[in-house]
Amino acid sequence: MHIDPFIQYITSEKRYSPHTILAYQKDLEQFFDFINEHFHTRDVKEINHQMIRYWIMQLMDENISGRTVNRKLSTLKTFYRYLRKENRVAENPMVKIIPPKTNKNLPEFVNKEQMDLLFDETIFPEGFEGTRDKLIIEMFYFTGIRLAELANIKNTDIDLPKQQIKVLGKRNKERIIPFGKILGKSINDYISARDMEIEAKEPSGYFFLTKKGAKIYKKLVYRVVNSYLSRVSTLKKKSPHVLRHTFATHMLNNGADLNAIKEILGHANLSATQVYTHNTIDKLKTIYKQAHPRA
Repeated sequence: MHIDPFIQYITSEKRYSPHTILAYQKDLEQFFDFINEHFHTRDVKEINHQMIRYWIMQLMDENISGRTVNRKLSTLKTFYRYLRKENRVAENPMVKIIPPKTNKNLPEFVNKEQMDLLFDETIFPEGFEGTRDKLIIEMFYFTGIRLAELANIKNTDIDLPKQQIKVLGKRNKERIIPFGKILGKSINDYISARDMEIEAKEPSGYFFLTKKGAKIYKKLVYRVVNSYLSRVSTLKKKSPHVLRHTFATHMLNNGADLNAIKEILGHANLSATQVYTHNTIDKLKTIYKQAHPRA
């Protein structure tokens, strides 16, 4: 099946994230189980595009979303590119596969008034945890970083004099993100509260810590964001990624260059960033209809 060497390839050479690697492995195992059950083979040389199309049809019949099906097809595309690269198959059956169309969902974001309410009116508890939780919200909104990136920030990654943070993004790509005076003050407040309250026997080197001095974990960060966004927003999703969307949308609405936002977010290409222009266009349409006397 060649799954194991492929997983080794995307782990060591492509340096995909553990989450992506696990998803790829599950997709491939599911695919080969299906092919074996219906066509009695696991040999990649015997699998053709008709078999793959049949698999797609079965997924759609099971009401698997088009987005999920396309993600699984992306796994197969990467897998077969690897097989061709290694000369393990003569042809790539994926070239004849047309992915199902999907409805593009625009990223949800919190509006400016609600974010102002969160920062100006919400009372964060005094002490270490309240100071930390406030900084977590600000870090997402002021920098647009991902949840995994925030959890892995180390003390040495933050340069207060230069007002910049170094983060390790997808595929181990480093990038530098600038920040302003407000976030700088919150970082200083957090460091003071942390150093006063936590006396870790073996300092981890990580910036965000639990009250016991351990590296902060993702579920805790998610709960913090969800709790505070619930106080100001009625959005169905209230996650760190919503704050990332909010950062990008607000930056774009206030005139930031799309390429600059792309670099800050760590997107591999501009098409991933362009999704935020839809929200901006919707805002412009609203302003136009409100302001133009003949609109």
